[in-house]
Amino acid sequence: MFPKILIANRGEIAVRIIRACKEMGIQTVAVFSEADRDALHVSLADESVCIGPPPARESYLNMDRILSAALVTGAQAIHPGYGLLSENAEFARRCGEQRIKFIGPSPETIRRMGDKDEARRTMRSAGVPVVPGCDLLESADQARAEAERAGLPVLIKARAGGGGRGIRLVEKIEDVERAFLAARAEARTAFGDDGVYLEKYLTRVKHVEVQVMGDQEGNVVCLGERDCSVQRKHQKLIEESPAPTVSPGLREELSRAATKAARAVDYEGLGTIEFLLAQTGEFYFMEMNTRLQVEHPVTEMVSGVDLVKWQIRIAAGVPMSFSQSDVRIRGHAIECRINAENPAENFRPCCGRIELLHIPGGPWVRFDTALYQGYQMPPYYDSMVGKLIVHAATRAEAVRKMRAALCEMVIEGIDHTGELQQDLIGEDAFLDGSYTTSFLEER
Repeated sequence: MFPKILIANRGEIAVRIIRACKEMGIQTVAVFSEADRDALHVSLADESVCIGPPPARESYLNMDRILSAALVTGAQAIHPGYGLLSENAEFARRCGEQRIKFIGPSPETIRRMGDKDEARRTMRSAGVPVVPGCDLLESADQARAEAERAGLPVLIKARAGGGGRGIRLVEKIEDVERAFLAARAEARTAFGDDGVYLEKYLTRVKHVEVQVMGDQEGNVVCLGERDCSVQRKHQKLIEESPAPTVSPGLREELSRAATKAARAVDYEGLGTIEFLLAQTGEFYFMEMNTRLQVEHPVTEMVSGVDLVKWQIRIAAGVPMSFSQSDVRIRGHAIECRINAENPAENFRPCCGRIELLHIPGGPWVRFDTALYQGYQMPPYYDSMVGKLIVHAATRAEAVRKMRAALCEMVIEGIDHTGELQQDLIGEDAFLDGSYTTSFLEER
């Protein structure tokens, strides 16, 4: 096992990883920007290193400074969390060059699955169904021809990155060129890669993902699925496990497809296979996230598996102590991502001082956050401030528990999405599980 791990991240996920390390007896190193000097993850870690000014590109995305911090502190491994450098193949490669273990899959796997065009081709070869569309687009004229062939509406999507950036919906053929150019420009700015591809825009679908884990001995397990269909701007707001409308037979099919996908790339570590599920029951591979997911706690709640600890163990060469037949999904879990945003103003991000904070409690209620009373939220980073997770024996009880927890939660000093999420989980489409990715737009 690693004596010391550097956490190349910030906010709640850095706190989450530090806590897991403490329970495992592992020393931790936090890195922080000048804006995060008073952040919770800095005070919780055994050591901390300032890696630059507030902008992420000069601190949390600066590979040289992060690697220098690891070398200076003697860290044997780096945990990237999610976002930032977590799916950067170059960073994973450079960690290896410095004989520092990157806690995640190999650089080649990250590259293959991060290139969504190549990922589609890999999945097709493995027998995993993919969304109808085409591979990498070379020109606006080609985009127009492929859109006509697939039939509108279509999505033009960046092959790199995530977070809903570099995606354009095209509903009219005359809008193809503008959407193609806009998606390329946004992708170039966000990811340094302007490659885009096209796929059919499937309406009235669910976003269902399967948690996979593979060790260095070639073992792969699936730890159930999550429904992540409640979204705004292609980013998730509410997640739950198990998916409420997935039958046992379909669940088995999704698990088999996810296992094929993981084995196709010799997957090592924790990852997520994301599918679009049509009302007909057909499902299609969308992408693979080669990292820890924001919504991993709902899987932890229903499976009883600490995913962060197992990430670390697998990276250290420890084989999984359980097989697929040992996996048991118990009860139901729901997660609300609490974002510092104003839903009434098109989800405008905000920042400010946390004047009052009350975290909900009770059995099987969990709030992952880096907030504390008096904390000054900086304006430079992601707007998510915490994740409220509940678990209960049944879905109906979990919904009631989440509504109670959201009512109890108090965060004063910033706008946040808690009241909206309270409303959403009380609506009929959520209560009966029929909601789709267009839930917010249709309400």
